[in-house]
Amino acid sequence: MSDIIKYKEYYANVQFSAEDDVFFGKILGINDLVTFEAQSVKELRRSFKEAVEDYIETCKELDKVPEKTYKGSFNVRVTPDLHRDAAIVALQKNVSLNDFVKNAISYAVKHTNIIKGEASS
Repeated sequence: MSDIIKYKEYYANVQFSAEDDVFFGKILGINDLVTFEAQSVKELRRSFKEAVEDYIETCKELDKVPEKTYKGSFNVRVTPDLHRDAAIVALQKNVSLNDFVKNAISYAVKHTNIIKGEASS
């Protein structure tokens, strides 16, 4: 099992270990490794919330920006056929390949439910 939860503006990937009989997760989108665990889903949400609050407080104490910085550019590797097809569609729509890909990503993000809900106490 793997899922994404949210608290404030922080997201975490959570999983269950049948071997250890424990739920565990880590905060995503930050430069540091912050993990948490619990025996139940309710405890996991509380543990995540505590981890976020502790992380925010630690960053304040260290005068550090907590969030990961994104440049707005990244490389995407696709097959040559997909590259060609995307370039052709972009030409047909009279937009640059960059704008075509940007619009496709924007559409996919807007139409994907990646967050199952806010962590609650």
